[in-house]
Amino acid sequence: MRTLVAIPVYNEQKHVARVLERVLQHAPDVLVLDDGSTDATSALLAQFPVEVIRHSVNRGYGRSLADAFRWAQVDGFDWVITMDCDEQHEPAAIPEFLEAAARDDADVVSGSRYLRPHEGDDPPPPERRSINAHITDELNRRLGLELTDAFCGFKAYRVSSLAGLRLDEPGYAFPLQFWVQSVAAGLRIREIPVRLIYNDLNRTFGGPLDDRDVRLRHYRCVLAKELERCAAHLPRGAGDGLVLPGDCRETATQHG
Repeated sequence: MRTLVAIPVYNEQKHVARVLERVLQHAPDVLVLDDGSTDATSALLAQFPVEVIRHSVNRGYGRSLADAFRWAQVDGFDWVITMDCDEQHEPAAIPEFLEAAARDDADVVSGSRYLRPHEGDDPPPPERRSINAHITDELNRRLGLELTDAFCGFKAYRVSSLAGLRLDEPGYAFPLQFWVQSVAAGLRIREIPVRLIYNDLNRTFGGPLDDRDVRLRHYRCVLAKELERCAAHLPRGAGDGLVLPGDCRETATQHG
């Protein structure tokens, strides 16, 4: 089972060296998506035996994931594990994702920070927890899922299952598009528990998405559009009652 670990980064000079040192202890094949970093991240990456895709400008978290999926498909990997580079995902958990993938009963193994408490978990910022819970509940209700954490970026994907998806949401709303298309494609989804770590409560989304109401509206816009696009392949009534806000429009979706 060939597995690629893909790590989107944007201005992560503070964390990237420690993260890569730990990741390489568990995975020989690592791809870093440098999303237009303007700090020393790019220079630090050159010190490690990893593949790098560098965007000349910041194109967004979702675009980085889509690029990772394409790389994994072209290079013949069986699975791709995605994780963040801010030390909020523990590289030591990579073997747990590998074990879950090896069971061969899922196409998506999604980390959940709320499935089971771990000793030493950090309390999440109330605003982020509130939005996560709201969107997770809505996805479950509309798509017949049983998720506990819709936004955790620590995941393992069966590469062959990604081939039929059309993932073009460039920013932080990427998970909304992914979950809708996963259900439409009939993918098998499992969650496994991961630690809840918030080591920097001052990190932001960047731009308008720092506003809670703007962020929630943007997520619901993306969800509504994707439900409409995939309606023929979703449970009946999945999009009922979800009205596109009148001001749905492109929102700044950088890494932050």
